[in-house]
Amino acid sequence: MVEHGAENASTGENRANPTRMLEVRNLSISYGSKSALRDVTLDVRENEIFGIIGPANSGKTSFLRALNRMDVFTPGMNVEGEVLVSGKDVRSWRNLYALRRRIGVVFPLPVGLPMSVYDNVALAPRLSGIKKKAVLDVIVEKCLQRAALWDEVKDRLHSLGSLLSGGQQQRLTIARALSQDPDLLLLDEFSIAVDPVTTMRIEDILKELRKETTIVLVTNLVQQARRLADRTAFFLMGECVEVAETEDLFAGGVQDQRTREYVEGRFG
Repeated sequence: MVEHGAENASTGENRANPTRMLEVRNLSISYGSKSALRDVTLDVRENEIFGIIGPANSGKTSFLRALNRMDVFTPGMNVEGEVLVSGKDVRSWRNLYALRRRIGVVFPLPVGLPMSVYDNVALAPRLSGIKKKAVLDVIVEKCLQRAALWDEVKDRLHSLGSLLSGGQQQRLTIARALSQDPDLLLLDEFSIAVDPVTTMRIEDILKELRKETTIVLVTNLVQQARRLADRTAFFLMGECVEVAETEDLFAGGVQDQRTREYVEGRFG
């Protein structure tokens, strides 16, 4: 795996010593005897959108699963190597719920819980011990605002979340993830089941969220990575081929021919 582009003079930002939110060291993942990811080492900086692209079966989703310990609930999934969030190994957390409060996840398909819009967003704060309705009201409104959904649902907060449109349900999923106030937000093909207009709205949300959280974005849409990601990793057949500043990656400033061929659409 090759990583370059540590300095980005065009932004005027000093990235010589960026704060690392996520550090992955020699990560390998297998399902039984089948290898899904091999010896991946990379860093994700605080308050960046980090894109991961690559064709199907490249190990992208398995990578996300390892970050918040979904392997615990995946039979046969074996994880080796280190995953550090804010310097702490995720495998050292005995309380997985506490870990997942730090790491929010948005899945490809909207997963609305069988409860009201309000209760979808209030669930995690309640589980963390917040009981006062006035406090919950503030959290719910704030998270729905951040997910660009408040204006559409404020008059039906106590209706079932499952009655919302697909795009609204996906934004509700984002609001629910944000209700945990995560340090790290993982998105796995968030736009696969929503229309282009909703996709662009969510992309605008992510650009704003980058100011207060760190985002890892897995996408099969290479142009989406180009629009959103500060840096992008290219995964291929279980290998992290390359990590680069996104504009370098798309402008031809990459070091691996396979990366160049993928972003130019020659395969995948």
